[in-house]
Amino acid sequence: MLDKIPELIKKTFPIPGKYRSRLPSDIARLSKLLTNNRGERALSYLSKPDLLSAYLYYFLPWNLYRLCLLIPALNISLAENDIITDLGCGPLTFTCALWISCPDLRNIPLVFNCVDRSSPALEAGKKIFTALCKNSDTWKINIIKEDIDLRKIKTSVTRKRKPASLVCAVNLFNEIYEKLPHNNIEELRRTAEKTAKLLHGEASQEGKILTVEPGVPQSGRFISLLRDELIKLNRQPFSPCTHSADCPFLEGAFKLTRGRGWIDTKKRWCHFAFESFDAPKELTAISKAAKLPKERLVLSYLFSGGSRAAEKNPQKINNSAKEKQDIRVISDAFTLPENRFGRYGCCEKGLVLVTGDKNRISEIPSLSLTAAYPFENEKRDSKSGALLASIKDKT
Repeated sequence: MLDKIPELIKKTFPIPGKYRSRLPSDIARLSKLLTNNRGERALSYLSKPDLLSAYLYYFLPWNLYRLCLLIPALNISLAENDIITDLGCGPLTFTCALWISCPDLRNIPLVFNCVDRSSPALEAGKKIFTALCKNSDTWKINIIKEDIDLRKIKTSVTRKRKPASLVCAVNLFNEIYEKLPHNNIEELRRTAEKTAKLLHGEASQEGKILTVEPGVPQSGRFISLLRDELIKLNRQPFSPCTHSADCPFLEGAFKLTRGRGWIDTKKRWCHFAFESFDAPKELTAISKAAKLPKERLVLSYLFSGGSRAAEKNPQKINNSAKEKQDIRVISDAFTLPENRFGRYGCCEKGLVLVTGDKNRISEIPSLSLTAAYPFENEKRDSKSGALLASIKDKT
């Protein structure tokens, strides 16, 4: 289905011939507005036809590809007539990705509240989804024009909609915190606190919350802070975290042994990278034409459980020296001395450097959940301060 997305968009939103040659340059211009020139970007940028076309032909397919890599790794279980609220949905990106990657949900009646400030993006998304699902009426789509304004959130959130079984926000909050200086951690924390209250207020007691952001350092820090704030609201992290202990990617989360002070987390953040070698050929072609080829897709995300479920099943910390530890792999493979290879990972004991021979380490991709046995004498890597562990088997 992903292979057919570029052609589906072309049929649903054809670009007249005289404007088609401008598409690569429009894509490049929008890319700059979303990154280096974000200060010049208007809030209603997707209301402009040329920028909306650029988004639909380039950014939407890549975001779908990225989400379709992530969603199957999550336990998104939904029942008949459950409500899904998608904040800042754009052209219904998450809804389309869920249809593509979860075929078992296609015959379950679900209600989607798709919320965004841009009416053209909402209308375009509904048209694309209708073409994608071939006019199936199993899922009810409510498009809602509404701005998400964190400045109005103080101590609580006034609920405008019925509580949702799943609340998601994809590439939404970076438009807010990206304007902050990267050394202003306190303001980033306040943004995370308001975000947690917003998401918590939209979800039912047992509802789940999914936040996906770009895989850059500032996003990783935001996700770590958001995790802390949701835990305060009794919404425990389900994924990628294997635990609810302190996040090792927050500065000052834990100390090095032998009196070496705090671990420097500025160069490390929670993110996941995937190769894009099997992306649709038409998408890779237009990416090259825009001089924006994508060889890797990177994201940071947090999937949290409902507050009532968290009360019944709190995550236990495993401090046993005999039991193996679940480790979430969070980096690419890199070389180490003595012809060894390693990847960074995270577990309840903190940041981990898992090591092994090249073949063993290379076969464990980013986002994998693997297992390592006790950290012998809790030795640490001299460069990163991470605990050293050897992979024994894969789960």
